[in-house]
This record gives sequence, structure tokens and C-alpha cells, in this order.
Amino acid sequence: MKNIRNFCIIAHIDHGKSTLADRLLDVTKTISDREKQAQVLDDMDIERERGITIKSHAIQMNYLHSDEKEYVLNLIDTPGHVDFSYEVSRSIAACEGALLLVDAAQGIQAQTISNLYLALENNLEIIPVINKVDMPGAMIEETADQIMDLIGCDRDGIIEASGKTGLGVQNILDAVINRVPCPEGNVDEPLQAMIFDSVFNPYRGVIAYFRIFNGKISKGEKIKFVATGNDYFADEIGVLRMKPDPQKELSAGDVGYVITGIKSSKEIKVGDTITDAVNPTQNMVTGFEDVKPMVFAGIYPIDSDDYEDLRDALEKLQLNDASLVYEPETSIALGFGFRCGFLGLLHLEIITERLEREFDQSVITTTPQVTYHTYNKRGEMNLLHNPSDLPDPTIIDRIEEPYINAQIITLPDYIGSIMNLCMDKRGMLKNQVYLSTSRVELTFEMPLSEVVFDFYDRLKSISKGYASFDYNIIGFRLGDMVRVDIKLNGDNVDAFSAMIHRDKAYAFGRRLCEKLKELIPKQQFVIAIQAAIGMKIISRETISAMRKDVTAKCYGGDITRKRKLLEKQKKGKKRMRQFGKVEVPQQAFLAVLKLND
Repeated sequence: MKNIRNFCIIAHIDHGKSTLADRLLDVTKTISDREKQAQVLDDMDIERERGITIKSHAIQMNYLHSDEKEYVLNLIDTPGHVDFSYEVSRSIAACEGALLLVDAAQGIQAQTISNLYLALENNLEIIPVINKVDMPGAMIEETADQIMDLIGCDRDGIIEASGKTGLGVQNILDAVINRVPCPEGNVDEPLQAMIFDSVFNPYRGVIAYFRIFNGKISKGEKIKFVATGNDYFADEIGVLRMKPDPQKELSAGDVGYVITGIKSSKEIKVGDTITDAVNPTQNMVTGFEDVKPMVFAGIYPIDSDDYEDLRDALEKLQLNDASLVYEPETSIALGFGFRCGFLGLLHLEIITERLEREFDQSVITTTPQVTYHTYNKRGEMNLLHNPSDLPDPTIIDRIEEPYINAQIITLPDYIGSIMNLCMDKRGMLKNQVYLSTSRVELTFEMPLSEVVFDFYDRLKSISKGYASFDYNIIGFRLGDMVRVDIKLNGDNVDAFSAMIHRDKAYAFGRRLCEKLKELIPKQQFVIAIQAAIGMKIISRETISAMRKDVTAKCYGGDITRKRKLLEKQKKGKKRMRQFGKVEVPQQAFLAVLKLND
């Protein structure tokens, strides 16, 4: 164990984590020249196209140090976006050290601080690295001062590096070996390992990635998953290289994978403890917290016959992404589907894109919502994930909405416009700190419901991409929330229902009616689109009927012949309006997400 080092790379989004990981794999000769490519660990098409890491990736490197000893380095490359912080928390639970990467041109940003606190809570050894020092706009000394202020380290302890050119990579490897502590554990104790990730393979079933804290595991051994209480045989165990590398035995301190032939996602839980079935450990591993979804949205198949296929797709996706939660629900407008919980809007976007690409599932997504607490007159509290489940207003005493503590780090030039945006989103400024002459940190308290729609996009556009954003939930507070319903010809379309603050309900209802008027195609009868709060209509738009020329075959003759045909058409339209069904196109559901465009 003295020669094993487990470490991860943490940073804000786009600070060069994956590029630096590529260089570490180059220097340790873990990948051959044929396998070299940018973002070599990011194996999803979406990750490569967008240039972001969505999922943590573990890999083992062997490195011959200058002291002539060969070291085993287990690296986990983590995502940087605030929506995937759960992946970071799992990676941190499996490591003893972390490389804290800071972009020399951008300095410390919101997610840098957030990820650093996560690592410090888990008592990880922090190695600060200034990345991209070869860039023309690099502010190396300014960034070093920011890091020293943040973690209180010496200037000598900060490594200057470039993931692009490979500068300083040797120093990083030396620092990992000299500064990151080796794993602690006892090989002779009963097996105690923690599952920190899992993936689904259509041929082999579920592959669980684990970190062993005590004991050892052998191929073919009977093992037990503590949370589910089920026993399995370890059909294959091994370490994670560019391709899985099977081994006969792994012991305390190692990071590896196990294949047991599990085919069902319900039988495995990320964060669970693996132990020996014959001689089990008495202590479960306490790693990271369970995921808490922040945004809820309904996902429905376009064709109701695809419901079972969608369920299978979500089950397999949940194995690859433990932060996705879902439960079945039904909608009058859309039929059978699932109410899914996400960590944020980007997470929702990625999941719907993965469903389409990896599982060939075209889906309709309803308006994203947050969880509310509703209290009835007896003081009983109920969780509200779906606006259509809102109880009768006569029995509701109050509704509480989730509030967040938002940290925004930006250039001083954009303070005014960012403050206007946050005030518009019902935010309250709590603190303003100048980290340096060119960087200011703003702290706001604001409702989460105001952030889930378009806040991040608007923040990026008004700050020309310079502002960084991070948040954490601080609790629930009283809110004057109302449910806005959309009616088509008097019938509620529950997929469009939304919980909105009373002050913004009228504007929201009006904009949505206008948008739907553009998107819903004309029928042979008049369609009334109405927004309502309870029984009160707050906005209305009307789609006029298509006129079919029924008098075309009438040549000349008495006018009463034409009138008779028009009267017949009028009666038919009246009847059609009573029984006719309005088909809502998929673009209309997507339009709700882009109301402010």
C-alpha cells in the first residue's frame, strides 16, 4: 500500500482538467501513440462535442519515480459544472488527495471554491496547480495570490503547469507521490469496499467500480452487497486502465471493478459497501451523501407504446448516472410517463439528449419545477413535485419554496447588470467582497425556482461569459406561490401547469398564451388558449378556424342555397368544437423552457 496513491482532479468548468489528465497519461506511458486524442477519458459523444466532462472517469497509471520505486497512481477525472457536483463528491470519497486546478487566465471561480470545500470536508491533501501558464493572458502571480489567500499555502507549494504543452506535469507527479498520503487499511481484516460508480454493459450486466478500504477480494469469491443484502460471485475483478485489466486478487488501497452478472439496476446502489459473504465486516463505509434532486420535470414518450422501452432506458441511465431519480406518473394530456429529478437544467438537457442518442427514445419534457412544501390547516406538511398535485386552495395554509445561497464571481464592470438580474429574480444581496482589484464575489439569497429556467444563460450573456456561478440550498421559506394552468378550449393541459410567484404569474401566463398561439396549428374550429389561476382567467389568445370553401360548388342560383350550406358548416363547426381534440406539437412543450428568448 505504500506505493499506491489515489487522487482526483477538481476545478471549475473549462479550467483544463481533462487536458491535464491526457498529459498525465502520456508521461506515465499509460496510453500508446495510437490511442492519443483530446479528452481521451471522456468516452461519450456529448462530452466531446460540448468539451465538458459529464461523468467521472477512473484510470490506473504505473509510474517509475526518481527513487527507483514503481508507484500505482489511481486518477479520477471529475466534471466541473455545478450540475454534476454529485459526481465530484463520489470521486472525493474514494481518494486521499486532490489536484486543485485554477486557470491562469480566469483565476479562482465559484465552482473552484465549492469543490475545494468538498475536498477539505473529506480531509484530502490539496495540491494547488495553476494551469494554462503558456497562454498570452495568463496572470500567474495574481492567481497564485488568490490561491494563497484561499487555502493558506506557501508560494513554493503551488505548481505551474500547462495541460496543452506538458509543462510542469513531471512536478505534479512528484508532488502526488511526495504529498498525497498512501491509503490506510488492513489486508487481514474482513473485506470492506465502497462502490463509487457503476456502468451498464449490455453483454456483461452491471459493472461496479469500488475502492477497497480493508481486506482483499479474489476472483470467484462470494461477496455481499450490504444495502440490498444480496450475495453474488465475483465473476471478474480487475483494475481500470484504458481497457479493463482482469486480476486474480485486489487488496486494501486498490481501486478496481467487479462483474457479478447483475442485470437489474435495483440490485446495486452507489455508495453501498461490498463485503465477504462468509466473514462480513461490521462497519459500513460512510462516503458521500445521497443525491438531492433540485429540479423536477416530466419525461413522456412521444408514442405511448414506447413506455416500457423508456422505463428500461431510464433504468440503464440511472446506473451510469446515480444522481438521476424517477418515478412513474400519468398526465391527461400526455398519457403515461415519468416524473424525473435532476440536479439542474444542464443535467436535464444531457439526460434527454442521451435518451435520444444512446437508446433511440424521442421524448417530450414538461416544464421544470422545484419541490415545494405545502402545509394544510392542520399543520401537516406534504412535498409537492408536480403542480397538478397541488391540494385544494381552501385547505392550504401556506406554501414554502426552496431558497439558495448563490455565489457569483465576476469582473467589477458587470456588477450593476448582475445585481439587476438577481433583483429581478427576487434575490437579496447579502455580501460583496473584492477578491482582487479585478475580481468581486457577490453573495445572494434567492428562490431556486427563479434559477432553474434561464438564470445561468442570462448571467453568462450579460457578463460576456466572465461570471461564474455556484449555489447551495439553505432551506425553505414562505412564498406567495400560485398555480398557473393553461386551458385549450376549456380543458386543462396539465403538462403546462406551473407554480409561479403571484407577482410574475400574469406576465408568465400572457407570454405562454402568445407562444402557444404561434405554435399550435389551425384547426377547422376556433381554439381558445387561456391562462388561469384557479377559476380566474388571466390571459386569452384565440386561434381562428381554417375556412373551408363549402360554397365552391354553388354556381349562381338563389342566395338561400349558399346560406343553407354555410349554416350547415356553422353547425358542424359548433359540434366539432365540442368533440374536436387539439393536438399540441412537441415544439410547444420545448417553448416553455425558452420563454425569455
